[in-house]
Order: sequence, then C-alpha cells, then structure tokens
Amino acid sequence: MNGAPPAVQARGLTKRFGAFVAVDALDLDIAKGEVVGFIGPNGAGKSTTIRMLCGLLRPSAGTATVAGYDIVREPETVRAHIGYMSQKFSLYGDLTVAENLRFFGGLYRVPRAELKERMAFAVTMAGLTGREDALVRTLAGGWKQRLALGCAILHRPPVLFLDEPTSGVEPEARRRFWDLIHSLAADGVTILVSTHYMDEAEYCNRIALIAAGHLIAIGSPGELKRRDLGGALVELESPQPGAALAALHGAPGVVEAAIFGDRLHVLLAPGTDAAALARFLVAHGLTATPPKPIIPSLEDVFVRLVSRKPAPEAA
Repeated sequence: MNGAPPAVQARGLTKRFGAFVAVDALDLDIAKGEVVGFIGPNGAGKSTTIRMLCGLLRPSAGTATVAGYDIVREPETVRAHIGYMSQKFSLYGDLTVAENLRFFGGLYRVPRAELKERMAFAVTMAGLTGREDALVRTLAGGWKQRLALGCAILHRPPVLFLDEPTSGVEPEARRRFWDLIHSLAADGVTILVSTHYMDEAEYCNRIALIAAGHLIAIGSPGELKRRDLGGALVELESPQPGAALAALHGAPGVVEAAIFGDRLHVLLAPGTDAAALARFLVAHGLTATPPKPIIPSLEDVFVRLVSRKPAPEAA
C-alpha cells in the first residue's frame, strides 16, 4: 500500500434484501493505480458491491470510502469522482459517436474549454477516428464497449468501476479492452472490474474471489494459484465426462472433481494413488486416460475455495 490511503476501502460492507444477504461483511482495500478483479459467478454479489461503492445503493451495514469520500454520507460527491460502466450497453444507439460523447460530457460537467480535447482522446482510445458521425447502433460490440469506456472517463475520474464490461464481447476485442484498462491504471486510475471470465483475472494486479456474498480470498493471480488446495491436482480425459464426474464424486480419496472442457480435474487427498482413478472408472464401466499431475488454474482454486468456504484472508 506504500503508506498512501487506499483509493477504495470497505469494512464490513453488507447488503440485505429482506432475509437475503447479497453481500456479507466484505472488507476490501484497493490502492491508487491498482487493477483489482472481482471474480465470481452470476449472483455472487459483485454488482451489488459495486453499486454500493458507487453511492447508488445504501449498505445495510458497514462502511466504505471511495476517493476519500464516504459512500453513505457523501454519495453525490462519490459519484462525481468515479467512472462507472455497466455490463448492459448504456449509450444511445440513435445518436452518433460524437453526440454520445458530447451528451456524457455535459452529464459529467466537463468544462466546455476542455470537452473537445477529451472527446478527441476518447475517440482515439476507442479506435473510432473518422467515424465520429457514425450512429452508435451500427458499431461492432468491441467498438461500443471502448466508446462506453471513453464516455465513463471523460471527466477524468480517479476511480473507475467496470461491471462485467466485456460480457458478450469477442475474445480479441476483450483483450484490446484490457489493454485500455492497463493504460488507464498506468496513469494512476484505480480500477475495480467485475467479471465471470476466469481468464480475464490473469490481467489484474490482484483478484478478489467472491461467492454467495462472501469474499473468500484475495491476492495476485500467482499467489492464488500457489495456495495449498489440500491435496494433489490431476487431470484425465474421458469420452463420458458427465458419467465419469458422477462416479468420481464417490471415489476413495477424491476431494473434489470438476469438468474443464473435455477433461476432468480431480483433487486427491494426500497419499491417494492417482493411478487408481482409472481403474476405479473401468470398474464402473467407464474409460479414461491415465491421470497426470497439473498446476492449478484460477478456476481450480475458485472451485476448491467455494466448496470449503474458508474465512476471507489475504494471499
């Protein structure tokens, strides 16, 4: 943290909707210029947390500051110092690129003397030079997302919240979008980005894993992948992955098993003979390749942590 106050800080942040707890006592610190990925399945509490941190949703309990401002006492000031981009495309399809930028510049109260320069920067960043008069509805998905990002940072906010910004965008466009995120972070912008794409987590400085409203782990991608999962992880292939998965859940020494594409990842208790897995499947009328040891992926870590629901801790 280098001694500077966090750009985003939450302590015990909680949101209840009746008896349902969407976010449960979340603690989080994000430093200036840091890119933190908020990773978890749909319904995990990512969007609810971001809405609270943006001053859009009042927490049921706990405290948080964003850019030094309290989200409960100063929500309007918080909103003036952040950029926000949701998973649902929020620009106006019947307006041109330039008209959308001009509209959002007015919403964010960008000084008139600076608007032209900032619009030009957003157009260049989005790769839309020469297409300023194009209707936004005619743009490809990747261009739309980069333009939405440009609109979100017209007022040069110190903190940026991106709520599943690449949902539905093709992989190459997603990669270019992440290049833009890192260029903003290099200029000191603090970014919290939520996603359910595990591969995107590799682009973050740190990852916060969330499930069922609980922050279950936080650390760099490397730190999380080096966590002790409580056994050896092996991989095997089977032409009947669904049936093999069901059988393995009852196999001796199997702690956890999950399907990854056409393969199965199996976590074994210490001392378990991996070679016995193939024999176990054959005994159940199934075939599989010999198990081979593998290095855990972030998805392996996430599956394991969710299954045992540990207390949150820094990696």
